[in-house]
Amino acid sequence: MTRMRPAALAMIAAVLAATGSATAGAAEFAVTPIEVEETKAVFGKVESRDAVPARARIGGTVREIRVDEGSEVAEGDVVAVIVDDKLALQQQAADARVQALTSQLGNAETELARAEQLLSSGNTTQARVDLARTQVEVLTNQLAAAQADRAVIAAQAAEGDVVAPATGRVLRVPITEGSVVLPGEEIALVAGGGYFLRLALPERHAGEIVEGATVSIGERGGSTASGTMSGAGRLAKIYPQIEDGRVLADVEVEGLGDYFVGERTLVRIPVGKRSVLSVPPAAIVTRHGVDYVRLAGEAGADVAVILGPAFEAGGEPRIEVLTGLRAGDVVIVP
Repeated sequence: MTRMRPAALAMIAAVLAATGSATAGAAEFAVTPIEVEETKAVFGKVESRDAVPARARIGGTVREIRVDEGSEVAEGDVVAVIVDDKLALQQQAADARVQALTSQLGNAETELARAEQLLSSGNTTQARVDLARTQVEVLTNQLAAAQADRAVIAAQAAEGDVVAPATGRVLRVPITEGSVVLPGEEIALVAGGGYFLRLALPERHAGEIVEGATVSIGERGGSTASGTMSGAGRLAKIYPQIEDGRVLADVEVEGLGDYFVGERTLVRIPVGKRSVLSVPPAAIVTRHGVDYVRLAGEAGADVAVILGPAFEAGGEPRIEVLTGLRAGDVVIVP
């Protein structure tokens, strides 16, 4: 029979002593199935609630553009100025006509006053007075019509100011200064009404998502499904129509104002629940790249396991065990 060396005996004794002390100070954890949310990683696209074009109300030449792509505008701000030279000529003609009618009306009123004075002294007839009064009324109405025409031309000239239809950010300006535009042509496109994330999920998840669910938002610039989650949002709307095998959903998220419209970011959305087995992180020991847990009982055997993602259950950290354990097993937690 081979005798062991004293050094080897001492090492074995130390290992056994350490194992015994660790077991003596350990707790036991019963492995039971628990329900956890299953999430689907997709990319959400930043969209604006409204994309309203600022359109030209008159035709003419673009004299000035006051915004550029990315500019912030408020509703009613002037984004461009359009000038029609014909309106200036029409304005001058309307002013001249008003001045001419004003002069004619003044003469007619003087003539009426003279006729009334002559009638009172018996030197004229009532017919002449009536004719003078009619002339005053005709010129008065003509002057009112000319003033109204002048106001219409002034209003048309004022419509050369293209105003922002909503408060938001300018997405595009498809024209340049000096361009000739027609009435109704788009001058700028304004994104307003706030921003949200639009998701396109596979139709197999259509019956599993619910409005009001909380979703996790990845860090800006994340490009993989394993990206870090840095925020949360709320599933606000699910569209009832499925297109190309996709169901659309909108997510409300605060702080999207700095994002580009059309930018994509990682989103994890709950799509159901599943039953998993899990253990506390302290129950896992890694040796030579293999994860083990120790079963309680007389055998106290170490069992190799394959681990899944970490999560929280009841406020306690847990790690999912994919294989190696069964429901009812009791493991030792140092």
